Amino acid sequence: MSYARVLCAGLVGVAGHLVEVEADLSNGLPTLVLTGLPDTALNEARDRVRAAVVNSGHDWPNRRITVNLLPAALPKHGSGFDLAVAAAILTGVGALPPDRLDGVALLGELGLDGTVRPVRGVLPMVAAAARAGITRVIVPLANAREATVVPGVTVRAVDTLHRLAGFVQGTGTLLEPPVVPPVAEPPGPDLADLAGQETGRYALEIAAAGGHHLALFGPPGAGKTMLAERLPSILPELDDDAALEVTALQSIAGVLPPDGRLVRRPPFQAPHHSASLAALIGGGSRLLRPGALSLAHRGVLFLDEVPEMSRVTLQALRQPLESGRVVLSRAHGTTEYPARAQLVVAANPCPCASPAGDQACHCSPLVRRRYLGRLSGPLLDRIDMKINLLPVRAAQLMVTSASPLAEPSSVVATRVAKARSAAAERWAAGGWRLNAEVPGPRLRQSPWQLPPRDTGILYDALDSGTLSARGYDRCLRLAWTIADLDGRTRPDGGDVGQAYQLRMGEASVRSRN
Repeated sequence: MSYARVLCAGLVGVAGHLVEVEADLSNGLPTLVLTGLPDTALNEARDRVRAAVVNSGHDWPNRRITVNLLPAALPKHGSGFDLAVAAAILTGVGALPPDRLDGVALLGELGLDGTVRPVRGVLPMVAAAARAGITRVIVPLANAREATVVPGVTVRAVDTLHRLAGFVQGTGTLLEPPVVPPVAEPPGPDLADLAGQETGRYALEIAAAGGHHLALFGPPGAGKTMLAERLPSILPELDDDAALEVTALQSIAGVLPPDGRLVRRPPFQAPHHSASLAALIGGGSRLLRPGALSLAHRGVLFLDEVPEMSRVTLQALRQPLESGRVVLSRAHGTTEYPARAQLVVAANPCPCASPAGDQACHCSPLVRRRYLGRLSGPLLDRIDMKINLLPVRAAQLMVTSASPLAEPSSVVATRVAKARSAAAERWAAGGWRLNAEVPGPRLRQSPWQLPPRDTGILYDALDSGTLSARGYDRCLRLAWTIADLDGRTRPDGGDVGQAYQLRMGEASVRSRN
């Protein structure tokens, strides 16, 4: 037999695609030709596959070999096709029977000695094979646990090309996915550690309940970073769909936990303020990797010292914050990654950043405006709440046995979960889960439109130019979240006023009944 076909899978962005690997052996000058839009790493498979086949005890066919990757118009990236290419060639030359690999997808990179090495993105590739009706996959041993996350797929593992050949010939067996005991996640930061900052805690709870973006301004040591780091601790665990999305992104980025389980904790990304545009948004020359924004999908992206970041980098956040996705376009194609993350930014009020706040600041008003002016108006307009934190006082910091401890994250998380449940039930007909996801026109139409007596403050701010149309809708979403946290079915004028204050940076804590 001079022709063979083996199944594999590839990635374009976060989406997997089933790929057919065809091998044709014909008379002519001995060579190996790869077609089907392979990238540089895949073109180099010619040398890797040849050495792996020879070092696994097989003869390399002294013929012209053409390997085609279908669909030919789909760009192929990476080294995950090596195992399928080698199997197709060996089947085409007659070294392997052609029927044992029917309906089986092969994934893996080959070393020169014939070992099968792990690759990134196995989870979305196996999921793509499952959607195409493939129920059996063979993956590298190090990726086997990850592949078992996809339901309805029988996963077997290989460590060498020789083992795969023995299985196809009927003289050997494949490996079972290793049983890895679950690793208990260490407890994250807790809100009980935070001293004072009742307004900041209140805003954080609203942000968690409604999925709102948050900006924190205040002097060093006021607790901006502590607040941001504790936002994931009051967010609910990811459901199955969200966990699959997050796990797939981490698989593509190569940061999946060693035990290969689904990621249930909302991710938290805090890139350094010197991060490049590609590091934050994603990119690369040909193989476009997800950036910190996409790795924070369904979680939190925290930008500390945000005025120190590149203005171009910050401006790139504007479109993804609205659409919830990142579209990377290059000359060779377009890649899309999900990016529905909660943005939390933190900034000092001025360059000198005196711990005592405005009382000891030596910066002129012009210097202060220029410093915070690095956060452009269009970007700030997309942030729902702006909170000004005051310095922590000694009485707040010194906790004694008689002092009441701050609420722990577990207590706040219970209220957040109830508020999210109420919002999900209310917006179920539209397919939205959070108040932040509801389109503005929907909130301004019956039956969800609030009466003019409750929204008068927003009308006046909109007409005076203090509030943009986007800001108007975001205030409405905040008002619904405040009502959900208080256990009420609809917001009132007090909720709208509180939302406006949170939006304008004038908020104070409102006591709960």
